[in-house]
Amino acid sequence: MDACLVELQSHEDVRGAFIEVWRQAWIGGSKPPQQANISISKSGVLRGLHYHLHQSDYWVLVKGRALVGLYDFRKSSVTSGDSQLIELSADKPQGLYIPPGILHGYYALEDCILLYLVDRVYDGTDEHGVAWNDPDLGLTWPVTEPVLSPRDRENPKLAEVPADKRPA
Repeated sequence: MDACLVELQSHEDVRGAFIEVWRQAWIGGSKPPQQANISISKSGVLRGLHYHLHQSDYWVLVKGRALVGLYDFRKSSVTSGDSQLIELSADKPQGLYIPPGILHGYYALEDCILLYLVDRVYDGTDEHGVAWNDPDLGLTWPVTEPVLSPRDRENPKLAEVPADKRPA
């Protein structure tokens, strides 16, 4: 899977800490960010699973802990159909790069704040979703009844995604 985790360096002293969170050279071939967003979630919230056909995301958890679910939905990828869960923690600074075609979502293990950079300005046309609990994804979440948005409750199963909404 082309998603990659970047170990970030925290430079700490008596005042606090400084962490560089993004550098273009860290992700070979990536486009520069066009927009930055912050998502604030209470413990027990699950956001996703979402995917984009054209946009990549770069996530940094700045508060709390979250379990990230990833699934390679790209039929042309050598890792097509692979899934994984990654725990992110603000106590261990990391950046997570998510290319187009990778399903992604996260479950807030505790109250958390996620900073994410995207390489396209949001307009809603490249925002798609799949049911977080679809067994075909192979993701074993530690919850059976998370707090979901109305949109995420309505996401289709993987097999129900129309052909024109599937990544190449």
